[in-house]
Amino acid sequence: MTPFERRASLSLAALFMCRMLGLFLLLPVFAVAAKALPGGNDPARVGLALGMYGLTQAFMQIPFGLASDRWGRRPVVVMGLVLFVAGSVVCATTDDLFWITIGRAIQGSGAISAAVTAWLADATRDEVRTKAMAMIGASIGLTFAVSLVLAPVLVGWGGLTGLFWTIAALGVAALGVAAWVVPAAPPAPRGEPASMSSVLSHPDLLRLNLGVFTLHLIQVALFVVVPAALVHTGGLDTATLWKVYLPVVLASFVVMVPVIGVTERYATHRKTLLGAIAGLVLVCMFLPWAQDHYGWLVGAMIAFFSVFNILEAMQPSLVSRVAPPSLKGLALGFYNTSQAIGLFAGGALGGWLVSHLGAAAVFQAAAGLAVIWLLAAWGMKPLPARRTARPERVSHPAS
Repeated sequence: MTPFERRASLSLAALFMCRMLGLFLLLPVFAVAAKALPGGNDPARVGLALGMYGLTQAFMQIPFGLASDRWGRRPVVVMGLVLFVAGSVVCATTDDLFWITIGRAIQGSGAISAAVTAWLADATRDEVRTKAMAMIGASIGLTFAVSLVLAPVLVGWGGLTGLFWTIAALGVAALGVAAWVVPAAPPAPRGEPASMSSVLSHPDLLRLNLGVFTLHLIQVALFVVVPAALVHTGGLDTATLWKVYLPVVLASFVVMVPVIGVTERYATHRKTLLGAIAGLVLVCMFLPWAQDHYGWLVGAMIAFFSVFNILEAMQPSLVSRVAPPSLKGLALGFYNTSQAIGLFAGGALGGWLVSHLGAAAVFQAAAGLAVIWLLAAWGMKPLPARRTARPERVSHPAS
């Protein structure tokens, strides 16, 4: 990477860390802490408040991605973070579950993932882009593990109000990074004019959208079952699960980094993609047996997060390279919308399967979906050899 690419990658990863820590802090504790609020004993209302963020994210990713193509990455990202902070303040200043739900909707309406990913794609060459995406993926994985440790501490210190003020402060930090730290990227080459239909109908973009939908559906569905299995087989409790998650996530990074490096060096993106999906199939097939054996279950989680992180880094990089240059943000908007829908579907499907068929059915369904994804991805074309000029620092104020 050039110094410019390194600065852009690290600063955008820092932006993602601040924002995602703000989101992840709520997940381990909200269902329990919300019981102190009026209506907090109603699981449906609590679930709606927690899930409302994902619902508005799914609706707004495409408009924000398209807006970033037209008006620049920086102003759109800043606007999205302002909405995130505003929603956090709404949540922090109320003890009414209804208004927390409204605040969560406002938080989610600042759907900047597509714009941030497109910004990173603008600032990096094709041959280093997956490494840059891996930096963001690694920051998100580490942030999730850290949130499991910090969330109970913060709730114990200031309750839900203190937690939401912390989330607002993290949003302000991300806003500062977006406004003043991330370098402006050079304008992307426009190439031939493209239409929205070229994004909606492109076979490889559709495969990648299916991939991110399936990947995150499987992730959430598995985590309907896996935490309870870890508690049962390892003699743990909810407060000590981070002692498993943190080393698992770190070990998965050790696997991911050399795989991404080799993929970029030898341009084996299609082979790595198919190999990682095949690895996901094997992990899901192994889990029905591993769920009753603590050591094997931890090993399966390391394998799962290894292939998950490889796929999480590769797929948005591939979207940015396959999409028409003038509609990169729109393509990533569809991609991130597919991800959000997958998150919702994973929770719904995982919960239904556990309730009606048991934990093993979740793993079997995940394996089946991964097989379907592998068959669909098999037809993906290898990337054409394409090298771009090294991005240089530019003086224009917005990207």
